[in-house]
Amino acid sequence: MATPIETHVDLASLPKQERLARMRHSAAHLLAEAMLELFPDAELGIGPPIDTGFYYDFRLPRSLTPEDLAWLENRMRESVARRLPFQMASISREEALERWKNQPFKLDLLKDLEDGAITQCTHGNFTDLCKGGHVNHTGEIGAFKLTSVAGAYWRGSEKNPQLQRVYGALFETEEELAAYERQLEEARRRDHRRIGKELKIFELFDETGPGHVVWLPNGATIRRELQRWMEDLELERGYRHVVTPAVSKRQLYVKSGHWDHFHDAMYPVMEREGEEYVLRPMNCPSHIMVFASELHSYREFPIRIAEFGNMHRWEKSGQVSGMSRVRIMTLNDAHIFCTDPAMVEAEVEGVLRLMEHAYGVLGLRNYRYRLSLADPDDKEKYVDNPEMWQKGEALLRRVLDRLGLNYFPAVGEAAFYGPKIDVQFMTAAGKEETLSTIQVDFHFPRQFGLEYIGEDGERHQPIIVHRGIISTLERMVALLIEEYEGNFPLWLAPVQAVVIPIADRHQPYAREVAGALRQYRLRVEVDDRNERMNAKIRDAQLQKVPYMLVVGDREAEGRAVSLRVRGEGDQGSVPLTEVVERLRRERDERLLTPGVHPAAPAPAAGG
Repeated sequence: MATPIETHVDLASLPKQERLARMRHSAAHLLAEAMLELFPDAELGIGPPIDTGFYYDFRLPRSLTPEDLAWLENRMRESVARRLPFQMASISREEALERWKNQPFKLDLLKDLEDGAITQCTHGNFTDLCKGGHVNHTGEIGAFKLTSVAGAYWRGSEKNPQLQRVYGALFETEEELAAYERQLEEARRRDHRRIGKELKIFELFDETGPGHVVWLPNGATIRRELQRWMEDLELERGYRHVVTPAVSKRQLYVKSGHWDHFHDAMYPVMEREGEEYVLRPMNCPSHIMVFASELHSYREFPIRIAEFGNMHRWEKSGQVSGMSRVRIMTLNDAHIFCTDPAMVEAEVEGVLRLMEHAYGVLGLRNYRYRLSLADPDDKEKYVDNPEMWQKGEALLRRVLDRLGLNYFPAVGEAAFYGPKIDVQFMTAAGKEETLSTIQVDFHFPRQFGLEYIGEDGERHQPIIVHRGIISTLERMVALLIEEYEGNFPLWLAPVQAVVIPIADRHQPYAREVAGALRQYRLRVEVDDRNERMNAKIRDAQLQKVPYMLVVGDREAEGRAVSLRVRGEGDQGSVPLTEVVERLRRERDERLLTPGVHPAAPAPAAGG
């Protein structure tokens, strides 16, 4: 028989995040209650609180419709109005097996629970397997709205059944919920998947597989400009670039430890001629091989090895999304080999300064630094070497403090082999994502037996700094699309100017104008279609071209163009030489113009 558990809580005395977590968890129970009324044979998964609300997973006889979501939301509001108490109780395994005998996912969850630790929560006529964490009654649930439905595998494994995940947003007040909905609308407006398709930047084809980005000519141009720029910045700072293979023997990743920690997220092993090969998930073992190919003197350090290297990670199909979550990615990667902690500190400081410079040029400002630390109690996830962790963490703290950078610590977020500084970027959707990272590594040099000849003539072990500045090209371009809403600054714009002849007789001068711009390697097109001038202008605006150069009789006679600027409108007649100089300077100085308005800082998702 169920044994009641007293769970009354003074909500007003709790921190806001805990209040919200209780409200959101309780709302998930209301959703499950409503779903069982809509589909009595529904099979229930789990329903946890999340950063902006809640979700619940269901196996249902058919796909949900918008009308279903509206019905479910109204039914949930009926339960809110009834102010039904949430009642926790402890039950025996036998009672639980009987209660949920027709709920296979609940039975699966019961396998993980020890006898004496099985609890349930009841409100009204609905009871769910639950460990607790609710408001006192349904009337204490805040402002909510069901927002979307997505697919999700049971326990996150593709080997398990796919369920329908219903998401809801929940905040304490209607005003907070409305602000969140406005934020969602802004995110939809800036969604890189839609804009990327409209601007012909990338495609994803079923035939090439999910998460395998196909860069179209416009996207390849943006990618090329970013890569050239970063490689030039690295060359100025003493980096040496390499090109290493995307396939290596499996044993290389066994030695590095990646196989033990990540083999489930790697592509399957390929066997040929008695050898096992894998697509690389990380570039660092390849760069370590480059370093180890010769014995170095202390005079050569620091040794900075860089590469835009392809990596392959088997993200679950339900997790890949546009260019922000992919399976094949090109990382702006580098590994800096140092002789001692003082050199490491200097190099980490240099990397941080390079990051700040790069983000400044790109107009990125919605980020903060996270000091990602190991969890000392998790011996399975992290290399067991307390002294190594203490040295690395103290070193990174010193650099961050010396530079006066604001940061926050996060236990359990380190790489398995060392602590790191992560750049946490707030997207237009209000989600915080890791953009770039700097890691200090005492482990791999020992693991690979790396050595150099010191000033004393003896052999010593180097220290490695792992770093990425602009993340992967896929994630960075997805981010920039959303930041700029597709309005790329001139230096990144696939087409920098379109020359629009008013009539056919103006085409020779239009081509002459285009030639003057191309002399300075500016990307320009002539729109000589048999369309009206206004239609050509509209099409150029839809493609977010920075400059439109309209030419007719007057312009040809005066060696000028009628200049239209994205976001600024008609500028009137401007001499061609001035236009060429304006575009050349804007490109060379990588100015954030014209019409570039990076996303305003989004509020944190937690409410």
